Parts: sequence; structure tokens; C-alpha cells
Amino acid sequence: MARLEETGTLSREDLRECFREMLLIRRFEEKVEERFRAGELPGFLHVAIGQEAVAVGVCRALEEGDTIASTHRAHGHTLAKGTPPNELMAELYGKLEGCSHGYGGSMHLYDVERGNMGANAVVGGGLPAVTGAALAYKLRGEPHVAVAFFGDGATNIGTFHESLNLAQLWRVPAVFVCENNHWAESTPARQHLPLNDIIDRARAFDMHALKVDGQDVEAVYAATREALDYARSGNGPAFLDAETYRLVGHYVGDPQVYRDKEELRRLRETEDPIKKLRERLELSDEEFDEVDAEVTEIVEASVEFAKSGTDPAPEDALKNVYA
Repeated sequence: MARLEETGTLSREDLRECFREMLLIRRFEEKVEERFRAGELPGFLHVAIGQEAVAVGVCRALEEGDTIASTHRAHGHTLAKGTPPNELMAELYGKLEGCSHGYGGSMHLYDVERGNMGANAVVGGGLPAVTGAALAYKLRGEPHVAVAFFGDGATNIGTFHESLNLAQLWRVPAVFVCENNHWAESTPARQHLPLNDIIDRARAFDMHALKVDGQDVEAVYAATREALDYARSGNGPAFLDAETYRLVGHYVGDPQVYRDKEELRRLRETEDPIKKLRERLELSDEEFDEVDAEVTEIVEASVEFAKSGTDPAPEDALKNVYA
């Protein structure tokens, strides 16, 4: 493990901004779940409640021009990467004002202008794209890094091994961020991983690898800075094992019959990254309520913006279809 430099620390002001951003993501996803249950949003919906510190910590460490590829659980990554809540909510409602002009929805949204290559319904689907983007940066001599988010279940997918193998072989500037929440949908890690430490999968490719507490946003930021600096310096890719917790079901409506209810209750009490950061910042009820009211107003306004948005023309469904 590499020692983290002091440059990886965040000031109290930065941490307060991280808190606000994490709370915005939480309130956004709670509202999205509410509207989905009300029948206003189509398709499936996957939220990342409990994993906000990974999204914010990683994306805050990125530089202008860096790109990400997300998962089917993409709202937090997308907001943390800079997409305004109005555009993201409009996308979930399928409006032209959405970041993908209504083509993506929740599981396929993208925002190329802001360096987001998109969510992906295919498990591990963003890994090859990130390896390719990083190769392009290297060939062009551009000082950018491509970052892939994926879960521990995706490390069993062939494209995971192919992507890490090629990335290390070609020494491309990529960072692979495993949101290690210990579940592959409803399968616990002990039933899908034949090893005790997921970081060993990166070490098998002789890849620079770091482990971090994914519920500590500053620790995530520091580890990401170290990984990004390593990749940006021409050393090749890096792997970040961020241990986190999914405090909700795999999808909205998941009864979670596969999960111990007492353990889940304990995790919600002890491993909520927003609660942890609030305690660290020693925010009073008044201070918390002030931030909460601000982000809640932003989220409510995004719903109104989306509902008043423009529906795409039916014939537009066939645009950009090449096969």
C-alpha cells in the first residue's frame, strides 16, 4: 500500500461541501424512489443509498478533462461529476432537457460534455470503455485519467479481467474503483468470491492497488488522489478497493429476503457515511436543517423542472440507431 500524501487531505470547508453534496445525492435518490413508486418513472430503478462517500470522494479528486464510466446505480456518480440536478431529473422523466435528451433514463444515462461516458445495464460494462478511453489519452499525449466504477460482483465478469489485463499491459492512465458493498445483487461475497481480499484480483495483474474505507469521504478522496497521481504520471493503471455498504435493496422494491434484517439495521445505524461525516463536523441540528432545507429545495425544484419538460417526438425513437 502506498502512503497517502498530505495533499490528499481536505479542509473543514471542503468537508462541509462534501457533506452538502452527499446529502444532495441522498435526498435526490429518496425523491426519485418516491416518484418511481408513484408510477411517474419508467423502467427499473437502482439507488446507491449508503455509497455516497465513494461517489463524492472520487469525483472531487478528478481534474478537468478526466472521465468516468458508471454502473446501473449511477445517480450519485452523475451528480458528483457535475451534472445539474435539473438535467438528471429530466433525464429520469425521459425529457429532452435531460442530460441524455431522454434517451438514457436511469440505467443508460450519460453526459459526455461533463466527462461521463455513461451508466450501463451490463454488469462491468464500463470497464472496457474506460480502458479504451485511457488508451486514447495515452496515444494522444493528453494528461487525463479515465475512471471506472463497478461493484464486487463485476470482478467475476470476463470483461473485468480483460480490461485490467490490457490496461496493465499497455500501461494506460486508468483508475478502477471497486464499490465493494459485499453483494452481487442478492449473492453475498462469500458465495461468489473464492478469495478473502478482492484487492488480490488487481495484484494478480501486478497492478498498483489501494484499499480504503468507502464510508469516509476524506479517505476516499485521499486514496483517489494517490491513484490518480500514479496513473497520470505514466506509471500505468491503479485499482481502488472502496469498502462500502448498500443500505437499501438491489433495486427499488427489492424485499431483501436474502439479507439479515438485524445486520442491515446495525449497518444503517453505524455505517451511514452522511451520519459519520455529520458527527465528525459536529454539525448542530440547526446547521444540519439549514443544509437539508437547501438541498431538499433543489431536489423539489428539479422534479418541477422535469415535469414541465419537453416530451420527445415518437419518431425520435429511431434516431441514432445504426443496427
